[in-house]
Amino acid sequence: MIRGGNLLTVDAYVFQYDTTGTNSEIYNSGTGAWSSAGSTGVQLWDSFPDASHASYEVGPAALRPDGTVFATGANGGGAAHTSIYNTANGTWTPGPDFPDELGIADGPACTLPNGNVFMMASPLVFQTGAKFLQWDGLDLAYDAAPNPFSGDSSYYGNMVMLPSGQVLFADFSTVAIYTPAGGPKSAWLPRITISPSSMTRGASYTISGKRFNGVSQGCYYGDDFASATNFPIVRFTNQSTGHVFYARSYGFSYMGVQSSSPVSTQVDVPLQIETGRALMRVVANGIASPAVTVTIQ
Repeated sequence: MIRGGNLLTVDAYVFQYDTTGTNSEIYNSGTGAWSSAGSTGVQLWDSFPDASHASYEVGPAALRPDGTVFATGANGGGAAHTSIYNTANGTWTPGPDFPDELGIADGPACTLPNGNVFMMASPLVFQTGAKFLQWDGLDLAYDAAPNPFSGDSSYYGNMVMLPSGQVLFADFSTVAIYTPAGGPKSAWLPRITISPSSMTRGASYTISGKRFNGVSQGCYYGDDFASATNFPIVRFTNQSTGHVFYARSYGFSYMGVQSSSPVSTQVDVPLQIETGRALMRVVANGIASPAVTVTIQ
């Protein structure tokens, strides 16, 4: 997903084998039509070196808060490439190749609250020896945290962004939490602009604000699926006890990311929430809004 609720895709194997395929397309959610997004400049999908040995796989493409999409590739026939799509001007720029024969022939990536793309790569296609890297818009570098998953291939992994701003990671046998360094810029935060000052347990309310859908889709996986968190999660913290409660949110007025227009959501106040003054926040992509004080009755 890119700005405006549209979808960007990179071609891989589509009914015919093309060893130099670099096309990309955009799906316009408003018109229901596809159009070319131009050449990625480098081939991202694995065609090594012929149809009988190719995996046809490609890595995830992650939207960053600056409006660029970092698209990652597989490397059955050589270095795995990357390319960056600029949503503001609709152009592609080839990025750095993965180091050390790494690539992502299916595998996870996640846009972190600090704006970096966090990803899992492995040598060649489907081989073990996984590494974690980050893209900060300028450099593709190894992540500094200890890596307990070096025996994996990239396709083992999955990620989802938690409301805490941490990444929940799972392979076929282990669940772990990754805590990124740094935090979001102020301009990326959701902000509540309209909400009641008093709420009753078990009742439903409408709250409104900006950036309720976040700055990205969240976490991604190869060419298969995404763990999307581009929706508002509503969290209450009781000021006396410090206890945290999450509310059901639904009826979102809009789902497009990086929108500057006001949006709204319905909120069901939990029956079990404690009464008294509470801090209410909206969280999207692990990024929390400034708190609004409400009285729970």
